[in-house]
Amino acid sequence: MSDWLPETPRTLAFPTAAYVTLAGADWLASASPHPDEMHALWATRPAAPSALPCGTAFDVINAPALFGRRMVDRLWSDGPGSGPVAAHRGRILLFAAPGTAQRLPALLVWEEWATAVPPLLCHGSGDAVTIPPLHPRRSPAVDRPAGAPADEDPAGPSASRWLVAPDVRNPWLPGPEVLLWACVRAARSMAGPAPEAAAQHPVSLLTAG
Repeated sequence: MSDWLPETPRTLAFPTAAYVTLAGADWLASASPHPDEMHALWATRPAAPSALPCGTAFDVINAPALFGRRMVDRLWSDGPGSGPVAAHRGRILLFAAPGTAQRLPALLVWEEWATAVPPLLCHGSGDAVTIPPLHPRRSPAVDRPAGAPADEDPAGPSASRWLVAPDVRNPWLPGPEVLLWACVRAARSMAGPAPEAAAQHPVSLLTAG
């Protein structure tokens, strides 16, 4: 693998990497039946998105931008954190444990939260997803005023980037129960205080385990 993918240590102030490290690239490549070809592609086209199959190394839960960001916020503020997360074409991609794509929709129906959660695209075995470039492209300084922050709109037409990049060879991935909990919390935050009492049963059930 080429050395254009730097390593970023975790710190208390910044616990996640903004770009994929060498170890993270190894993990992503392991999803492909031809990992060496993926490494060669990334080395020659570092700024281009690429496609990877789901169902072996990971599943992906694909959520609308606002709802997906709320899920990620809840996972980090009140829960165990997240696995890798990417923004792509106005959607949020949450990388999850294999099997999650099949079980999460059933859990949402079972807990009677399916109608409160925006439609999720659950990518599992037999599916493939497009992932952002492993290293973010830097916009020229002339593209924005001095001191202005970089564009953080996940729905932007050109946005395809890592929000929580894989930085280890075996990242922790949330399973269906954890993502159900995040869906419930995100739905509650978007609906306001009215559904609070109705949400207590599934939330307490999840946290009790």
